[in-house]
Amino acid sequence: MKKTLFILLQHIAPQHLISRLAGRVAECDAPWFKNRFINWFIKRYRVNMSEAIHENAEDYPSFNAFFTRSLKPGIRPVDPDTHSITSPADGAISQLGQIEHGRIFQAKGRSYGLTTLLGGCEERAALFTNGSFATIYLSPRDYHRVHMPFTGTLRESIYVPGDLYSVNQTTAEEVENLFARNERLVAIFDTELGPMAMVMVGAMIVAGIETVWQGAVAPLPRKPLVLDDFTGRKNPVSLEKGEEMGRFHLGSTVVLLFGAGAVNWHEQLTAGSPLQLGKAIAHCNQDDMRRSL
Repeated sequence: MKKTLFILLQHIAPQHLISRLAGRVAECDAPWFKNRFINWFIKRYRVNMSEAIHENAEDYPSFNAFFTRSLKPGIRPVDPDTHSITSPADGAISQLGQIEHGRIFQAKGRSYGLTTLLGGCEERAALFTNGSFATIYLSPRDYHRVHMPFTGTLRESIYVPGDLYSVNQTTAEEVENLFARNERLVAIFDTELGPMAMVMVGAMIVAGIETVWQGAVAPLPRKPLVLDDFTGRKNPVSLEKGEEMGRFHLGSTVVLLFGAGAVNWHEQLTAGSPLQLGKAIAHCNQDDMRRSL
């Protein structure tokens, strides 16, 4: 009954209005408010502030600044193996596996379309046909910056408008096409393994998504929009494995995609497996890597 009510409320709630109001609250810089809010959040979600550069609520000008906090140098070392794929974020595996018949497994018998996830472009989706995916959920207590799992050069970034359902396990099990219906930012990179996509999925009360090359990605017209095509640029955006590529203002999910045969996920990873930024989650298919060079 509680689960049904939770989903029903999200269907009827003004999702975008609630999320944008949450963004306004998160930017409030009144010390009496933001300090109490941050301290409550730290206690409620057991946030490990010893890892943060700034450990005290008073050090942050707003809740958003706290939520997108940076970590102390060396806290998240990046796996040095040149053939490893590392976790792009702290969080947990929601699902991972192979993309089959153009569909990505969501949860509990549900799946969604690869083409829809990537903004409706069949040519873009063809890059990942029969490829691999990993869906990574960032909980409220996690570090909310997203980093590169492998070195790549940005080819294209696309804003895709949509709903703003929560992205926790309950909604993943109950809401059809969840990750392909929520607002999202799609970034396609060219790598030594071929194409790699990082899809930053928005959610209820997620006040915004940022990338290091573009800054804030605000709600835009309600149709897929190529924010920029970087093909052939004299000064391309190239990011090394472990470098920051973006961040969430309040938490959400990253869907990571690779082409057919490019990577092999570590066998011990299953739905619910905890992840830490910089730890290896897969290894390159070296034959495929040589073909891409």
